[in-house]
Amino acid sequence: MQSDQLGRTVLIANPTSHSGRGAAAADVVSRFFEVYRASTTSFETRTTIAAGDAFNIASQVDADTLIVLGGDGVIHEAVCGLMQLEPQSRPRLGVIPMGSGNDYARTIGMSLNKPDDAIAELLGGSERVIDVGRVTSDAEPGTTYFLETLSFGLDAAIAIDTTVRRSAGTKQHGSGLFLTSSLKVFSRSHKPYACTVRINGDEPFELESLIFAVQNGPTYGGGFRICPTAVPNDGLLDVCYNSRKPNLVHTLVLLARARFGLHASSPYIHLRTAEHLQIDFAGVDVPCQVDGEELSGTSFDVGVVPQALRAIVPAKCPW
Repeated sequence: MQSDQLGRTVLIANPTSHSGRGAAAADVVSRFFEVYRASTTSFETRTTIAAGDAFNIASQVDADTLIVLGGDGVIHEAVCGLMQLEPQSRPRLGVIPMGSGNDYARTIGMSLNKPDDAIAELLGGSERVIDVGRVTSDAEPGTTYFLETLSFGLDAAIAIDTTVRRSAGTKQHGSGLFLTSSLKVFSRSHKPYACTVRINGDEPFELESLIFAVQNGPTYGGGFRICPTAVPNDGLLDVCYNSRKPNLVHTLVLLARARFGLHASSPYIHLRTAEHLQIDFAGVDVPCQVDGEELSGTSFDVGVVPQALRAIVPAKCPW
């Protein structure tokens, strides 16, 4: 992408991301675009103050390019906001990753927590059309969208715990944070969740679910390659779930192997692709996370919106 092709550009910046380093990163980005005016036709910075701000900004944005600075949470909010716009009105999406997990940024190959490098990658990048996942639940109104990950059960409980610990100011981040939250959650309970699953309209089947992840990209939890072959532009979601209940030790081994995608060879694990899923937990309010944000419910309808967004990806994008 030529630098003058960013056009009218809006930056959504979360100043509290990456333990407060987001504020300094936003200053770096704003100063760059103020000095190098040829990079855009106009530039505006909008700073988030509270939850929901990124959604509100993105759902009303009038721009050619929307750049989101922060972690997966603020990117998730912005994507949900963009999906409220008509497809032809959605600006292209760029990210400057400044978070703990940065899983979407890993998927597209962006430099992590290095705003100077990310600016260069945006200006030297290219535009790709990508899919967006969608989910509705029986407990919340409307549709929630996800750019990277949706999961249920114990792995969702782990992801939710990492969010809580980040908010409390933990110094851990990325895969280390995910691993310690895993040990914490499993030390309290490793009870599976009974559910009925239907994939692509096939016959429903029963599971005792410890792991049930639906991915638009390959990783969650700061780089765990839970669906190692997932790409966000194939019109499909990738699904990982356990078909048998491993014991606690085996479960922890599978979790550790998932860091590198090695869990896929286990007889306990199934990987599939899907356009549509229905998941019913028989009235049990199961832990559920969508791009790291908690979602309540007992029954979920999940699908994919093909070619939903135009994204700026760096030259080193792996797909």
